Amino acid sequence: MFLNSLSGRFLILTTIFVMLAEVLIFVPSVARFREDYLLSRLERGQIASLALLATDEMIDPALEEELLANAGVFNVVLRRDEVRQLVLSSPIPEPVAATYDLRDAPAWVLIRDALSDLVYPQDRVIRVIGEPVKEAGLLIEVTMESEPLRREMLAYGGRILVLSAVISIITAFLLFLAVQRLLVFPIRRVVRSMTDYAEAPEDARRVIVPRSPVRELREAEEALQSLQQHLTGALKQKERLAQLGGAVARISHDLRNILTTAQLFADRMESSDDPRVQRAAPKLIGSISRAVNLCESTLAFGKAEEPPPRLTVFPLRRLIDEVVEAERLAAGEGAKVDFLVDVRPNLAIRADQEQLTRVLANLVRNARQAIEAAGQEGTVEIGAGEGEADWWIRVGDTGPGLPERTKERLFQPFQSVRKGGTGLGLAIAAELVRGHGGRLELLRSDSEGTEFMIHLPKELADIVETA
Repeated sequence: MFLNSLSGRFLILTTIFVMLAEVLIFVPSVARFREDYLLSRLERGQIASLALLATDEMIDPALEEELLANAGVFNVVLRRDEVRQLVLSSPIPEPVAATYDLRDAPAWVLIRDALSDLVYPQDRVIRVIGEPVKEAGLLIEVTMESEPLRREMLAYGGRILVLSAVISIITAFLLFLAVQRLLVFPIRRVVRSMTDYAEAPEDARRVIVPRSPVRELREAEEALQSLQQHLTGALKQKERLAQLGGAVARISHDLRNILTTAQLFADRMESSDDPRVQRAAPKLIGSISRAVNLCESTLAFGKAEEPPPRLTVFPLRRLIDEVVEAERLAAGEGAKVDFLVDVRPNLAIRADQEQLTRVLANLVRNARQAIEAAGQEGTVEIGAGEGEADWWIRVGDTGPGLPERTKERLFQPFQSVRKGGTGLGLAIAAELVRGHGGRLELLRSDSEGTEFMIHLPKELADIVETA
C-alpha cells in the first residue's frame, strides 16, 4: 500500500506537521485580528464623537443614532482633561457582560480573550477601553455587541484554516517530490542493483556504480560496491580453487596408482642380495609411502563433507586405550615416549566412535611425533571428564611446543605442524568435532609442551542419535 511506503508516510507526516504549525500560528493571528477589529470600533467611535463636538454637542437624535450605527457601538465615552464625558449614547439591551482593556495588554491576555469570545456562543454586551488616536484625549471606551465580533473572527479563522490546508497540501506535495527525487529513487536503484547482482554475483558488470548526489546514500552505495567487488572476487577465487581442487584430485588419484605400482617393485627390491640396494630400499619405500599417504589424504579432504556422526553411547576409556596401543606399536620398542591415560573406566560418552577415534589418533600421533622430532624423552597424557553441559577430552605432551606462526593457522588445511606432514590432520579433526556440535581448541603451546582440548556437548541440538 501507498501508506506503507516511505513516500506515503513522509507525505502524511509532512501534512500533519504543517497543519500543526499553522494551528500554532492560527491562535495568535485570530487574537491579532480581534484586537484590530476592536481598535477599529474605538476609532470609529472617536470619529463619531468628534462630529458631535464640532457642532457644540448640538446634533439631531436621528443623526446621532446613525453615527452610532455606522461605528457599530451603543455609546462612546471620551475622557479629556480628567473629565469622563458620555459623548454619544443609545439604549443598551442588557448589562455589560465583560470589559476588555486594550491599553498595554500582554499577548497572552489577548489570546485568552480571543478564545473566550470564540467559544462563547451567545450574544452579549461588552465594553472596550483604549487610547484615542492622535492623542485626542486620555481614554476612550465603547460598548458593543459581541456577536458581530464573533462572526468576523469565525470567518477570518475559516479563511486561515483553508489557506493553511492549501499551504499544507502544496508543501507536502513539493516535499513528496523532493523525497522521491533525493531518497526514494536512489534507494530503489540500490535495491534493483542488489537484486540484479544476486542473480549473477560472478558478473562484475552488475556491481553498482555510486551516483547518488546525497552524501549518506553515496556512502552506502560505495560500501555496497566494495562489498560486491570483494564478493565477486571471492566467488571467482572459489571457482578457480574448486577447479584446481578437481585437477589436484585427478592428479593425486593417478599418481597414487603409479606410486602403488612403484611401491610393489620397491618391496621386491628389499629381497635383493646387493648391499647397495638393501641400503637404498628402506629409504625408497619410506619416500614412496609418504607420497602415497599425501595422495590419499588429499583425495580424502577433497571429497564431499564428512557424513553426520552416528551417535552411540560407549565407554571412552576403551577407545582411548586402543588409540594409545596403536601409537605404542608405531613408536616401536625402546621408544622415548611414555603414554599416560587419566580416564575413569566407567566414563561413558555419546559420540561417533569411528570419527572420535580418528580425532584422538591424530592428536596423539602429533604429540608422539613432536616428542620424537625433538630427540628427547617425553610424555603424552590423555585425560577426560564431564561437566553439566559437556564432555571434555584433553591431549597434552611435553614436546617443544608449536612455532608462533603455526598457531595462527593451526586448523587450516595444508598448514603442516611438522616437516613432511600434509597439514590436513588437524583441519579434519576440527571438522569432525564441529560435526558433533563441539569444538577443538589449543589450550597452550610453549617450551613445556602443547595441550589440546575437545569439548562435546551433551545436548543433541540438531544431531539425531542413532543406535
